[in-house]
Amino acid sequence: MALRLAADFDLRKDVLPGLRAAAGARGGGAGILENNYESLRVLNVERNGNIIYTYKDDKGNVFFGLFDCHTRQNEHLYTFEKDLQVVSCSVNRERTLLAASLVQSTKEGRRNELQPGSKCLTLLVEIHPVNNVKVLKAVDSYIWVQFLHPHVESNPLPENHLLLISEEKYIEQFHIQVIQEDGNGVVIKNSGRLPRERVAEDFVWAQWDTSEQRLYYVELKKSRSILKCIQFYADENFNLMFEAPLDIALSDSGFNLVNFGCTDLQDQEKFSEHPTLCVFTNHTGSLCVCYSPKLDSWEQITYSVFYFHKGHSKTFTAALGSADSRVTKGITFLNLDYFVAVYLPGHFFHLLNIQHPDLVCHSLFLTGNNEVVDMLPHGPLQSLSGSLILDWCSGRLYRADLNRSYLLEFLWDARLDWEKMAVLHCVLSCRQDTRFLEAKIIQWISENISACHSFDLIQEFIIASSYWSIYPETGNMDKLLPYSSVLTWNTEIPGITLVTEEIALPLMRVHSFKGYWEKLHSNLEYVKYSEPHSHYSNSVVRREWHSLISEEKTGKRRSMAYVRNILDNAIKVISKLEARHLEPRLTPLFQEEDNHQRLLVGLMVSELKDHLLRHLRGVEKKRIEQMVLDYISKQLDLICQILEASWRKHNLHPWIFHFNRRASAAEFAVFHIMTRILEATHSLFLPLPPGTDKEGKQNVIHGD
Repeated sequence: MALRLAADFDLRKDVLPGLRAAAGARGGGAGILENNYESLRVLNVERNGNIIYTYKDDKGNVFFGLFDCHTRQNEHLYTFEKDLQVVSCSVNRERTLLAASLVQSTKEGRRNELQPGSKCLTLLVEIHPVNNVKVLKAVDSYIWVQFLHPHVESNPLPENHLLLISEEKYIEQFHIQVIQEDGNGVVIKNSGRLPRERVAEDFVWAQWDTSEQRLYYVELKKSRSILKCIQFYADENFNLMFEAPLDIALSDSGFNLVNFGCTDLQDQEKFSEHPTLCVFTNHTGSLCVCYSPKLDSWEQITYSVFYFHKGHSKTFTAALGSADSRVTKGITFLNLDYFVAVYLPGHFFHLLNIQHPDLVCHSLFLTGNNEVVDMLPHGPLQSLSGSLILDWCSGRLYRADLNRSYLLEFLWDARLDWEKMAVLHCVLSCRQDTRFLEAKIIQWISENISACHSFDLIQEFIIASSYWSIYPETGNMDKLLPYSSVLTWNTEIPGITLVTEEIALPLMRVHSFKGYWEKLHSNLEYVKYSEPHSHYSNSVVRREWHSLISEEKTGKRRSMAYVRNILDNAIKVISKLEARHLEPRLTPLFQEEDNHQRLLVGLMVSELKDHLLRHLRGVEKKRIEQMVLDYISKQLDLICQILEASWRKHNLHPWIFHFNRRASAAEFAVFHIMTRILEATHSLFLPLPPGTDKEGKQNVIHGD
């Protein structure tokens, strides 16, 4: 399938055997837990990847355990010797404090023995060593808890911070000072009265980003949904980062939480009856809000993605096929870094390109009775930070990424141009083993050189691959360098209706930006103030190159220093290109000098460097120079790879390609590839390997 799920954690395999062994060692026998296995479930996944779970023994006692994702070991945290149901649980970074929210057992005849008269009890427990239990809340509404886990040094924190999220639509933060006693033992210092403060209130939806320690929530103001974000820090309290209007319908009577631990599994069956909302970000400064309204039709389903970092939203309507094919589950949104996966079990699977969402052809849409759609888990999944996905029902934690093998196979089987375009970009976004992926794509191009009508395969491959080769170095590259040869796309995609609308940009509430926030702010500033087309173009290079060639023919000369600088640039590119290959090349592309082509390569270095220096503020000049050399040498290298792949495929000797006799079928096939490369590079005015002629002749690929 297009999505590869690798299990990082499995409740059945990583926890249950140890619990059975411990029960047997206590003389209880393995059958005790076997009979109570339904009570074993995941409660929370903390920032460091540790997983908190709970289970009950045959007496109804509630056990809390922790699976350490680094040591792969289980640790018993605490036991409540009461028959209670766990609503929420969290543990601090040092595993010295446990916060738990519980309700009385639903079994008939049971009473809430801990706090009569209340529905939900929220407790703070000293667990290292096991000591005091403090009541934080005893109320008639549900409470969820979450410790903050800031990135700090290994030393224990003198103060812990705990979020309490109330069903009554407010969020509080408790400040818990701790002191060390008797060696490593930790107790609460200010247990009498814990300082607390309101973080948010009157919200209808909230999401916790455990990796980045961010709280997203939605308030309703005059029936308008306002998305807000609070950033928590290790060295200070918290800041309200932005406010953004959302054109979505949320009910004032509703209440929904995302990523605050496991929700009641009984509520999962009602997914299709309620709207779905989630926020995704990545390291490039993207901010996506994914929304699916309440299902009101069995024939089609609609969802929207607000690309705030691009200034527009897209609303997709997907046909579900036959009307009798009932939808029993809701849409699932998964964060895959450069892509968002959207799928409805048994119906469709979409891969949305969030870095380049402008053209629909850069996203992949799989619908109908497709094995890829059917192979995905049908249970409710929760997208956590860092491409982690939790299957609440099975208790499995997956690490998700794009399946390169499947995408490469799909590339060969694709028949429609938009599918080829989408899969090509999906594959190139996979940055592992780049050389292998490029070789596979080149092999596909050589077999399908004339199969596309909407775009040039060679052009798209060279532009996209060169772009992705330096894109991770800075997130601004998508604004400054072309990532596709296609500027517009009007072809409809079967089964998909798309509406694009401009949206109001988030209003930033802070004035100092670091890390992700600096990149998001840069993206928003670009949307507001930049010119529509700031991508680098070779038009200036084209004019200057023709001017230099004309001067050479008329005997005029620029200053020798200027020409020498241009040729020095070319030498640097060629040196970097040759360093990519330690073995001799099959094709004789570097056997003679071609000053015209070297002038072109050098001019491109000069103009591209000036372009990036103008726009990449704060980036060192040496780093920009290195990026330029990498980018241009990459383009030349890709052309060399295409030629060499064709040479190798047809078993041509490097020195037997003649034009003074009738060509063989192999020579004709290679010559056809050469002419297609010339067509692709000529229209884009890209440099060619030294020894080739832009006027249409291959000077060096010849025989004796």
